Amino acid sequence: MRLAAAVVHQSIEDNEVYLPNDEIWTYDIDSGLWTMHLMEGELPTSMSGSCGACINGKLYVFGGYDDKGYSNRLYFVNLRTRDGNYIWEKITNFEGKPPTPRDKLSCWVYKDRLIYFGGYGCRRHNELQDCFDVHDASWEEQIFWGWHNDVHVFDTKTQSWFQPEIKGGVPPQPRAAHTCAVLGNKGYIFGGRVLQTRMNDLHYLNLDTWTWSGRVPINGENPKHRSWHTLTPIADDKLFLFGGLSADNIPLSDGWIHNVITNCWKQLTHLPKTRPRLWHTACLGKENEIMVFGGSKDDLLSLDTGHCNDLLIFQTQPYSLLRSCLDCIGKNAIILESQISLLPPKLLQQVLKKITFWTAANHREEQRAQKEEIENKCQRISSN
Repeated sequence: MRLAAAVVHQSIEDNEVYLPNDEIWTYDIDSGLWTMHLMEGELPTSMSGSCGACINGKLYVFGGYDDKGYSNRLYFVNLRTRDGNYIWEKITNFEGKPPTPRDKLSCWVYKDRLIYFGGYGCRRHNELQDCFDVHDASWEEQIFWGWHNDVHVFDTKTQSWFQPEIKGGVPPQPRAAHTCAVLGNKGYIFGGRVLQTRMNDLHYLNLDTWTWSGRVPINGENPKHRSWHTLTPIADDKLFLFGGLSADNIPLSDGWIHNVITNCWKQLTHLPKTRPRLWHTACLGKENEIMVFGGSKDDLLSLDTGHCNDLLIFQTQPYSLLRSCLDCIGKNAIILESQISLLPPKLLQQVLKKITFWTAANHREEQRAQKEEIENKCQRISSN
């Protein structure tokens, strides 16, 4: 099983840069190794705040922001190629009308459809609607910037855009830098930002009837208000919330599990408090572990030097006996060296991948510790 990551934005020597748009990186979950692939075709413009989602092995990327402004272009690339070539295509031959240009939106994947919600972007005067909360305006050019709470659908089978008629319920407030997740036929949304306000409300949209739930009443404690976080399904009735930027601009490292049956949040107390993340990505692993990649450990609005390239793995349930045994052998490969070769061929291949995984993991941890030691030493010198 592999993860795919397109890295587009980073600080290098305190300068903001967009990283090469012809690269895609795949991560092998079993071996723990990253591989870089060069990409061809109609490459998407290097942007930040784009929204990516996979359907049937194809990665779709919509919207984003660069030096020229906001985008509403849609691209896709097939990640299941037999020859190992990754070729981007820009979708231009579509029916219907796409959303207005925006970034920091989010997406639900349901029945071969990409269902987009919210985001921050621009509209012309004749495009202003109730779904748009104005933040700024250029009266001379008649362009307005602000937050959205509209819903747009791209059907990957018919290659068509449409805006569904919302049949009822109270929609969430316009927002950006929120997060979305799907459980069954319900598209959940949590948090996000509008103006200077960050939120901690939970809503869902029925993706069959197009009705909003209104704010979901929570029994017990709520997570902090936040934006730039992730929400990941981990079971048929549970969602995992991680990280983000708090209402007082503090990067967060907390993790919560929401049970949609009891409407209760439960905070996980075993997560490390020294590894905050915001504007990261997250997905589910093979045994319900959450895999978090990229993002920043700093408040991007004031200090943008903390971009991360390490992978955080959070366990949400006990591993299988096989997985536990493979991890034990991988961690103690030197002690068990004389016995490993006696294993059956199929099991041996799994063990060798785990040995590679733990060797790579230990190497990365050593590098991280050395980097932190150097940074702490520099801080002590500068403070003196």
